[in-house]
Amino acid sequence: MLYYLFEYLNNEMDIPGTGVFQYITFRSGLAVVFSLLISTIYGKKIVNFLRNQQVGETVRELGLDGQTQKAGTPTMGGLIIIVATLVPVILLAKLDNIYIVLLIVTTLWMGTIGFIDDYIKIFKKDKKGLKGGFKVIGQVGLGLIVGTVLYFDPGVTVRNETQKAVVNFNQTENMIHPIPLEKKSTATTIPFMKNNEFDYAELLAWTGEGYRDMAWLIFIPIVIFIITAVSNGANLTDGIDGLAAGTSAISVLALGIFTFVSGNIIFSTYLNIMYIPNSGEMTVFIAAFVGALIGFLWYNSYPASVFMGDTGSLTIGGIIAVLAISVRKELLIPLLCGIFLVENLSVVIQVGYFKYTKKRFGEGRRVFLMSPLHHHYQKKGYHESKIVTRFWIVGIMLAILSIVTLKLR
Repeated sequence: MLYYLFEYLNNEMDIPGTGVFQYITFRSGLAVVFSLLISTIYGKKIVNFLRNQQVGETVRELGLDGQTQKAGTPTMGGLIIIVATLVPVILLAKLDNIYIVLLIVTTLWMGTIGFIDDYIKIFKKDKKGLKGGFKVIGQVGLGLIVGTVLYFDPGVTVRNETQKAVVNFNQTENMIHPIPLEKKSTATTIPFMKNNEFDYAELLAWTGEGYRDMAWLIFIPIVIFIITAVSNGANLTDGIDGLAAGTSAISVLALGIFTFVSGNIIFSTYLNIMYIPNSGEMTVFIAAFVGALIGFLWYNSYPASVFMGDTGSLTIGGIIAVLAISVRKELLIPLLCGIFLVENLSVVIQVGYFKYTKKRFGEGRRVFLMSPLHHHYQKKGYHESKIVTRFWIVGIMLAILSIVTLKLR
């Protein structure tokens, strides 16, 4: 809203200094400051409110050190992340930008699913929470909305090529200026490849002429799969203090670099990457989101004063997935969100191997001492602070490697 106010003051009233709000970098900086202030100052009030309402975590007995001390710690702290993200976005972002609209919808949608899940666990005393089927339906529903909008909305385009146009300045000097030719496309980028653009529509080339008109048959299911997988990965990662929030902040910060350069015609041309018009506005959302995650860590770092619950973890995963898909970097998710991936895989491997050995030998066997992976290291005797710090370091290395793919092809 402030963006539109200052735009009016600049264009209609010509007040000096108000034009600074047109710059994404300035609004992103303000978004970080606002979200940090909201999450740290008002976050304390939310934590106290949750404690007074006895919104405490019910901890299952898993035989882990320090586990019993966590019982009763307030959960649903994801509300801090959601509020500290949305308030700066509403104030500073262009609310008519289709990517911002999608991210706001994602935040509210996944936050609602997570909130219902936490509510059932706490107030209905059902440790299983929302049934898995309903949770998946919610994730699929969001994927269907996001995929449909990204495919059909005319505001979602990519650069096809550039044409040179003569621009006249002061009727005396002409300059040659590149102008992007935009088009609807289901193209994405493949990391580490020289000619790294791939169009999902090509998967339907075998159907004959007109196959590009049917690309939604491939694109929308892919979007649904990615959103479901990443949100569940974030949910599994949220198992020890500061792990999910810290690793997510690192991944989101890297995505912020991608959105900024992909939405800027100058940087995208220089780096020879896909130019995505209007996608740079997502940088404002990312700045607010990163600030909210870091502010939340103030209360979630060991020993945690509050847990994010599914309210936070599902929201984080959904936002990361939508960001990656929107900036055409979804194929980088296994690298950029490698922590989420290995946490997911550790559970799949553990369960699969246990069932296989039980069927074959009559006794289930395990690959890990416990899954997800962070619990395996807890069982090995590592303190959870050391586990979290080392996972953060791995996350930073993966984020750097992901950023390097901009030129390493």
